[in-house]
Amino acid sequence: MNHGGTGAAGASGELRRVVLVTGPSGAGRTTAIRALEDLGHEAIDNLPLSLLPRLLEGPPLVRPLALGLDVRNRDFSVAGVIETVDRLEADPTVAAQLLYLDCRADVLVKRFSETRRRHPLAPAESPAQGVDRELDLLVPIRARADVLIDTSDLTPHDLRAEVARWFGDTTGRGLAVSVQSFSYKRGVPRGIDIILDCRFLTNPYWDPELRALDGRHPAVAARIASDPRFGPFFDQVAGLAEFLLPAYVAEGKSHLSIGFGCTGGQHRSVAVAERLADRLAAAGWQVSKRHRELERRGALAPERNWGSDGP
Repeated sequence: MNHGGTGAAGASGELRRVVLVTGPSGAGRTTAIRALEDLGHEAIDNLPLSLLPRLLEGPPLVRPLALGLDVRNRDFSVAGVIETVDRLEADPTVAAQLLYLDCRADVLVKRFSETRRRHPLAPAESPAQGVDRELDLLVPIRARADVLIDTSDLTPHDLRAEVARWFGDTTGRGLAVSVQSFSYKRGVPRGIDIILDCRFLTNPYWDPELRALDGRHPAVAARIASDPRFGPFFDQVAGLAEFLLPAYVAEGKSHLSIGFGCTGGQHRSVAVAERLADRLAAAGWQVSKRHRELERRGALAPERNWGSDGP
């Protein structure tokens, strides 16, 4: 999509900014829309796609638009959403992004069960049937996402924070960088642009004094840094990041996610992610950090509460 590169601008001399928010029912669209509204967007949920051209042809936009799209839209169709994405991408006066909120099927089923809501694609059947149908239906739209946030292990508070990291005002560099850690045992997170494997480094897990700690602890970080391979590895990774970020800015990219993986996602990947995030932040980049496995264990995440009306 058009992320604010060259091209004609609107009547105000600035690109009209539009965020399309979609994803499977129960993944957190309402929470994301509200978060964007808090960030200064004009939020419109369940807007019929046929009305979008008229909206953009109307008076100049004072604020960026956040438009919620899902299967309950009156004229929703996969082809219609993709056609809308293509139309916005071809319009040099629009800077548009497609935010896709993803979620594992088992988590979606659990959320519907907890809130006792019927799935819109299976009102007379089990939520699991509706979830499977919708995930299959949305595959082509998911593939077009500019920003993909997996909400499976996020609380509403976490999701709002993620939306703010990607769509909040950027200062200085104009590129939001997310540095994440994860465990290969639980699979590679979705939506990561660059993935690096830390499993060759010294593993503090085998030290009884360090096993219960994580990579944010100075003693753990020091043990990992003592590995003679760590210095050359980190210098090259940091150098690569510092080389690529200005190039992505020049390309018009608004966000970049870098992931570090290790066996358990507790020590090595966390320590390297923390160190790279600190280095990039010190250089003036807008950086956010996320440690998936620590969040899953409750070391970082607050109490989960999606509310009675769903995510």
